[in-house]
Amino acid sequence: QVQLVESGGGLVQPGGSLRLSCIASGSIGDPIYMAWVRQPPGKQRELVASITSAGIVYYGDSMKVRSTISRDTAKNTVFLQMDSLKPEDTAVYYCKIQAPGHILWGQGAQVTVSS
Repeated sequence: QVQLVESGGGLVQPGGSLRLSCIASGSIGDPIYMAWVRQPPGKQRELVASITSAGIVYYGDSMKVRSTISRDTAKNTVFLQMDSLKPEDTAVYYCKIQAPGHILWGQGAQVTVSS
């Protein structure tokens, strides 16, 4: 069974940066849609950023300008670079990859922004 494995979360001070990575553990074909979704404590999940197979990128309002989504399609990997982090960015970050026959979610990476 193919799984998504996330890495790169952790504790960072306000104003700092983190880069999240998400890789599929097996072959899933050509990804159609890749995204990062976050869930702050006590709140609902929200879309942070997404990228389609055509390279069309979307950023949610929460981290627009401060985040960059990128991908390595050949390696079924998606990244999220986050800069100028704020305490309100504290959340569990999930990756999502849609490919033919697959809708996959990562296990979640905790990001804590605190001094």
